[in-house]
Amino acid sequence: MKYILILSKTLLFYIVMIVIYRMMGKREVSELKIGDLVVSILVANIIAMGIENYNDNIFVTVLPVFLLSFMQIILSKIAFKYEKVRVFIDGEPSVIINRGKVNFNEMLKQRYNLDDLLMELRSNEIKSIEEVDYAILEVSGRLSIFRKDNNKEYPLPVILDGKVDEEVLLQIGKDREWLDEVMEKEGYSLKDIFYGFYRNEELFFIRNKNN
Repeated sequence: MKYILILSKTLLFYIVMIVIYRMMGKREVSELKIGDLVVSILVANIIAMGIENYNDNIFVTVLPVFLLSFMQIILSKIAFKYEKVRVFIDGEPSVIINRGKVNFNEMLKQRYNLDDLLMELRSNEIKSIEEVDYAILEVSGRLSIFRKDNNKEYPLPVILDGKVDEEVLLQIGKDREWLDEVMEKEGYSLKDIFYGFYRNEELFFIRNKNN
């Protein structure tokens, strides 16, 4: 009877986990953000204890699992709307290599050492840092690498959700006065812009669908 109860609980929790992760959205394990990772660890521990303590009421395990999952879903929706909440929960991408130059201060801040960087480059079949134009450490911990290409310039996000990225402005050698002039010329204000990016010495805008 004991083993039948353990097996039935294991099967039930397996189904519960599938339902939970379907609700939380499709995402690879390697791309989990901090909030998703915390919920995953907590849920795994709760379910492990639920299987181990097979005599406990099943709702003692199921209720906190669903509570954590709903909390994560609600926080994800809030984070989508409010940038400060998103940055607090998930952090923000960090530029590790900028126009071929390694940003050692940012690496130190992110506790990302040179061995980690070189390993990621090798895994992308890149022999040396000199071959890289940009490398961005994503919030998932994955390193996005852009090779140097004299005939191609990658878009740099200047505005996202109506918020100006001052660091990107600094990278392209521009300031807020220049940005305001371009927006005024194009007939935009910050609240109108969902995404604004700089490429080939031009600024492009994507209008906020709510405006």
